[in-house]
Amino acid sequence: MATEKIILGIDPGTTVMGFGIIKVVNKQMHFVQMNELMLKKYDDPYIKLKLIFERTLELIDTYHPDEIAIEAPFYGKNVQSMLKLGRAQGVAMAAGLSRQVPITEYMPKKIKMAITGNGNASKEQVAKMLQSVLKLKTLPKNLDSTDGLAAAVCHFYNEGKVELGKSYTGWEAFIKQNPDKLG
Repeated sequence: MATEKIILGIDPGTTVMGFGIIKVVNKQMHFVQMNELMLKKYDDPYIKLKLIFERTLELIDTYHPDEIAIEAPFYGKNVQSMLKLGRAQGVAMAAGLSRQVPITEYMPKKIKMAITGNGNASKEQVAKMLQSVLKLKTLPKNLDSTDGLAAAVCHFYNEGKVELGKSYTGWEAFIKQNPDKLG
């Protein structure tokens, strides 16, 4: 009997949220879809968060992923950017948690390493490797969607390995693993 799993990968952002979906059938990856949610035209940061939440729910309700892999925000020099990315990631995670979809978080270097073997690979190198592995005819103009797809593929490659990113199966698990985020 064939075993099937759908993995939704998300690259959160408040300007562009990239996402990709793969289907795994008998341990073989198949490309389903990738796209971007463009948020540049919205000035209100709360509207952007609402749209990220709604789009994530829409993806979950359409594709019924068994798991979600999400890129963790990395710390740069700009604290405001980090805060915005964390909020974008948080609302995408909240959407998944509200539908009881298990979530695993991966650092950008871990995703790049899983896809290319180089934790410092460029977006273009990651996209080209995904194009080769998943036999994609063309690549999108913006590479945020391939970053989302990379998170899903990274999750597939890391399946069964003990040392995953942080995983949450629901609100209770999240709270138990993050007591410092309360209050």
